[in-house]
Amino acid sequence: MRRQHLLALATLCIALAPLAAQAQSGTAVPPPPYRPGVGDLMTMTVQPRHLKLGLAGQEKNWTYAEYELHELEGAFKRLARLSPQWRDIALADLISATTKEPMEAVSQAIKAGDATKFSEAYARLTETCNACHQSSNVGMVVIQAPKMSPFPNQDFRAIKR
Repeated sequence: MRRQHLLALATLCIALAPLAAQAQSGTAVPPPPYRPGVGDLMTMTVQPRHLKLGLAGQEKNWTYAEYELHELEGAFKRLARLSPQWRDIALADLISATTKEPMEAVSQAIKAGDATKFSEAYARLTETCNACHQSSNVGMVVIQAPKMSPFPNQDFRAIKR
């Protein structure tokens, strides 16, 4: 039993030696940078932009809807750049293939200021998100048009000037 304790102590000392050297020299090795996964990026960047786009369209705030559509496109681009490959899927290709048409339809509806066309195009975009989730084996993630705002400190109505 004593030999096991000595072996465990020696192993611990060897493992802690680099930390002791850092403490003595005053230099610390920084931890590896945080690298969010695809799910993190979807939750942090894509989902809020999709939601805010929907709220802006519901309020017919076309200026803000155009801004959020641009932000959503940027969120998808950053996602593809930070995680070019997810499982066996090339994300940039998947995102482009699935979102290009519905996002263009949303853009056209925004430019026309047409609430009916916006609702239809936004519904197609949302359906596309869910179809992508299904094909990627994360079908339990179901996106929908927002029913209320989780941003109580933001007014989504168009500003009258």
